[in-house]
Amino acid sequence: MDFETRWLEDFIALADTLSFSRAAERRFITQPAFSRRIKALETTLAVPLVDRSTTPVKLTDEGQLFLLTARTVMSQLRETVSRLRGLDANQKATLRVAAAHSLAFSFFPDWMTEHRAVMNNLTMRLVAMNVEEALHALREGQCDLLQIYYDSYATLQLDASTFPSITLGHTRLVPVSVPLPDSDQPRYSLDSDEQHEIPLLAYTPGAFLGRTLRLMLKQDPIRLRLKTVYDTAMAEGLKGMALTGAGIAWVPELCIRRELREKELVICGADRWHAPLEIRLYRCSLVRNTAVNRLWQRLSAQPLSA
Repeated sequence: MDFETRWLEDFIALADTLSFSRAAERRFITQPAFSRRIKALETTLAVPLVDRSTTPVKLTDEGQLFLLTARTVMSQLRETVSRLRGLDANQKATLRVAAAHSLAFSFFPDWMTEHRAVMNNLTMRLVAMNVEEALHALREGQCDLLQIYYDSYATLQLDASTFPSITLGHTRLVPVSVPLPDSDQPRYSLDSDEQHEIPLLAYTPGAFLGRTLRLMLKQDPIRLRLKTVYDTAMAEGLKGMALTGAGIAWVPELCIRRELREKELVICGADRWHAPLEIRLYRCSLVRNTAVNRLWQRLSAQPLSA
């Protein structure tokens, strides 16, 4: 098979931009020449990689799969070339980790500290994203590991053979409110029949935890009493608004440990309004990365984080 590595760089540029003209500019060649190289790649592989009928263009299923291979091959090639040029062969490997915003702020630092020995000779490059962006990054090979929530409602569905996971810990999605003055009782309570309309600090429709909440409340009449007064995609944003007394918010318990301990916020509903959450680490089994494989084996043998 006649094959040129520059075609892989071309294809990665096209996948990043979804535009032949912008990808050609990035690769410093004319668009007709760039298009011919992508076509040559498809001809060599004997499969279509790009759906050109849409604007912007999009990758075919075969293209999505090949993108993972292209990123892996180019990463390994650059690493090998660097070592051959005399760089320290024992230098630390850098793993790219995409994490849900609330986990990046409240879980990841403690998890890294707790497993410092396991992370030996590794550098972690953390990027906080919303869940949809993080999933996209993992599928396209833009990150090595993904740290997000998993719930019993199967809000997140990934093929376990392609995207294996390790459970790192557990928490709960709990409803919270500021307390009444000089009291441990919540200002807004899901258990009180006297409050006919409860101000809700909500997740935006596409937010992962918002889908978890909607599925939990789907058959519960309490949802009819909840009136949205504010929404955001980020749990940290809801926590901040809850602290102002604007309403109730469902927030992962690990994000509000200090606020609950110091009674700045109190849980304002019974257990039936709590959603168990797992904290999971995902990888893509189609990508061969020695550093990821080694770390995965070590983490699989570790106890869960508290």
